[in-house]
Amino acid sequence: MKTPKKLVAAFQQEATFLIATHINPDGDAIGSSLALAEALESIGKKVFVYDRDPVPKMYHFLPGHKRFRTDIKKIMKADPVLVLLDCNAPERAALEDYRFRKSIVIDHHETEAGFGDIAWVEKHAAATGLLVQSVIRSLRIRLTKGMADNLYAAISVDTGTFRFSNTTAAVLRASAALVEAGADPNLIATQLYETWDFKKFRLFLLAMSTLEKKDGIVITQVTREMFRKTGTSAEDTENFSNFPRKIDSIRLAAMFRELGRGEWKASLRAKGDINVAQIAEMFGGGGHRNAAGYHVKADIQSAKKALVTASRKVLSSKRS
Repeated sequence: MKTPKKLVAAFQQEATFLIATHINPDGDAIGSSLALAEALESIGKKVFVYDRDPVPKMYHFLPGHKRFRTDIKKIMKADPVLVLLDCNAPERAALEDYRFRKSIVIDHHETEAGFGDIAWVEKHAAATGLLVQSVIRSLRIRLTKGMADNLYAAISVDTGTFRFSNTTAAVLRASAALVEAGADPNLIATQLYETWDFKKFRLFLLAMSTLEKKDGIVITQVTREMFRKTGTSAEDTENFSNFPRKIDSIRLAAMFRELGRGEWKASLRAKGDINVAQIAEMFGGGGHRNAAGYHVKADIQSAKKALVTASRKVLSSKRS
């Protein structure tokens, strides 16, 4: 993987950057942002890190997580260059109402918006963390333990800790370099997957109790009433959509999370060569081949029916 020269030049020449990532940030978005921020600051740059939403509790172990800001107005006074990470459209980061003198995009999603004065979108890259690691290497910046931990976590999240089909020899070599730089695989895996509190576990049980299975598709749902009953929130549903994939007969798993009355967020996960980004695009969403999502306004039964109809088209095309 080779970092574009114009991207490297921009990081070398500009002085002030705003690193921003998508709303409801995940581990790849957070880890990539924090690692790039530390790297740029190490060569004398002024860096702000922004997300509309707070960092979820499960990622509070990541070095530097407190530096994320949720208010952008003061940042804009510094006239920064925008660096959009792990998404490639400003509306995905709630930045559509702001204008920047220059914008940079570093992303790996299947759906591409065409935004950015300089855009590096590698659709086949397993994680944005891998692209950031390449940027840091191209800038000849020595990896610190903090950068390594953040990047290792980023890659871990988007590869399912090296279980998903996007885990390649190149991914493992890049991850090994991060371990050599100080990343702690055991600590990161434990924090990501083995530190649920009891409230989250209760929510998980309620969500799994809604499971419906048909024709290789499994659907679960999480309602606002479940959040109220367990004292949890949306961030506690991280990884829930991955669990039904464990069923051997399942090719596609979907979780609907209630956002408001008649409004849902669908998270799609698939096995093998099923491209759920294609399904998400049918509903105005997007994502990766094996992990994607979209928003829908409908009653839950209609939303499920529409998903099953759309999914069958993709699943049947893979059987033929």
